[in-house]
Amino acid sequence: MESIRAHRFRSLNVSHLPIRVRLVPYAAMLGALVTVTVGTSFAKRLFVDVGAEGTALYRAGFSALVLVVLWRPWRRRWTRRELADLALYGGALGAMNLSFYKALATLPLGLAMAIEFLGPLSVALIHSRRLAHFAWIALAVVGLGLLLPIAGPVHALDPAGVGFALLAALFWALYIVFGQRGGHVHPGQAVAMGMTTAALVIAPFGVASAGLRLLDPRFMAYGFATAIVSSALPFSLERIALRGIDRRTFGVLVAAEPAVGAIAGMVVLGEMLTLRQGVAIACVIVAGAGSVLWSGADDAIRPLPDDLDQLPV
Repeated sequence: MESIRAHRFRSLNVSHLPIRVRLVPYAAMLGALVTVTVGTSFAKRLFVDVGAEGTALYRAGFSALVLVVLWRPWRRRWTRRELADLALYGGALGAMNLSFYKALATLPLGLAMAIEFLGPLSVALIHSRRLAHFAWIALAVVGLGLLLPIAGPVHALDPAGVGFALLAALFWALYIVFGQRGGHVHPGQAVAMGMTTAALVIAPFGVASAGLRLLDPRFMAYGFATAIVSSALPFSLERIALRGIDRRTFGVLVAAEPAVGAIAGMVVLGEMLTLRQGVAIACVIVAGAGSVLWSGADDAIRPLPDDLDQLPV
């Protein structure tokens, strides 16, 4: 799949297209970043009613329902190996979503995204063999250090929230690793099965936390809307973006997600960041963008277009 996509990028000549047409993929990418962060911001408002666990269940459950109807994975005859790989993939996806939403319960959106982004960034950098990447590792560590709850009682972040965000980063890294398996499976069907597994992983926690409140029609309608805005819509927009944006540019744009999340959190939720926290987010963003720009054509950043385009935050 990767080789086919790479060939498509190399062979596509867009220089003769009108500027407005060439801007469509970038507009789609911007739309994806905005919708996923705004959708997550609105999802955070459900925490009061059904808790972080119940909100995560709404997100994964409704997304799985839409993806299953869209891709109809039951039409495929699955092998045991494929199902085992998808179980790991979906399990990591579910644990990542649950951990991230638990982090959002006490952390601002932009900061939680910045910490979680260390997961895919670590995967990319660990597989790198270039000396320059050590600078990006150091910068990411500086950003993380600035976010740790050591800034004093007023501006310190909740330790439990930071812990859940780091756990989400770990599961995002595992999600990428497990997502590389079974590359021959249709991506839509794989995501549908993976999201269904994720919903099953989250379900016990969501039911234990919210109980019968999950069946309230008002909460269900709000949960369905946020699932569409934060999952289905950005996923579709990113597919459009990937048709006209090369791999490096895509990776750089994805690295800006914590900044968009910080803006969305400020506008939608009124979450104001300190200067220290803003600098920390900037460090993570620059580290992510730099790791992409200083990578070779076929080295460690390769998982970014195949896995981060699903925006499972």
